[in-house]
Amino acid sequence: MKKINIAIDGPASSGKSTVAKIIANDLGFIYTDTGAMYRSITYMALKTGCALNDELAIAALIDQYPITFKLGTNGQSVFVGTEEVTEAIRQPAVTNAVSEVSAHAAVRKKLVEQQQAIAVNGGVVMDGRDIGTAVLPQAEVKIFLVASVEERAARRFKENQQKGIDTTFEVLKEEIQQRDYVDSHRAVSPLKQAADAVRIDTSGMSIEAVVSAIKQTITKKGY
Repeated sequence: MKKINIAIDGPASSGKSTVAKIIANDLGFIYTDTGAMYRSITYMALKTGCALNDELAIAALIDQYPITFKLGTNGQSVFVGTEEVTEAIRQPAVTNAVSEVSAHAAVRKKLVEQQQAIAVNGGVVMDGRDIGTAVLPQAEVKIFLVASVEERAARRFKENQQKGIDTTFEVLKEEIQQRDYVDSHRAVSPLKQAADAVRIDTSGMSIEAVVSAIKQTITKKGY
C-alpha cells in the first residue's frame, strides 16, 4: 500500500486513539498520538509549577523536556525527557488542564512542527483535534469521529475504572462538555471538521465497526 497520511480528528473520547492504533498496526504505519504530546507538556507544566496561562514558559518546556514514543510489549509508551509518563498524563489533573495549555499558539507551533516532521515521508496515522485542518492539511485520508456526550462520558468512565481513577459519570460528562467548548472555541486551530473529511458518528458502534468504516473510506479513496 502507498505510504499515505491518515488524519483522524474528533472531540474528547470519540474513539480516535483506539482506532488510530489499530489502523496503523494493520497497515504497518506509524501511529502518532498528538493528544499525548499535549498531555505530556501539560503534565510537565503542572509538575514544574508553571502557571497554565504562561504561554512562553510552557513552550520553553518542550525544548527542555523532549517528548518521545517507544514501542514495547505492552504497546506504546510516552516519555518526557527520561521520565515515562504513559499513565501519569491520563490522570484527571492533566485531563482538566490540557485544553488550556493546548490553546497557546507558541505551544501549538512547536508541537505541530514536530508532528509534521514525523509525517513528512508518509505512512502515518495521526489523531488529534486539528490534524486534518492545521497539522496535515494535505493528508490523503481525513476522518472526523463524533459521538454523543453521554456515550463519550461512559467510555471515559469505563477507562477510568480500569485504571483505578475514581471520577463519577456526571463529573466526567461535565468535564467533556467543557473540553468540547474550549477546544472548539479556542483562537488557534480550533476543533472543527475539515471540509474534505469523512464524518463518522461512533455512537453505538463497536471498535471493530469503526475500524471497518475507516478502512472502507480508505478503499473508496483508491488506496
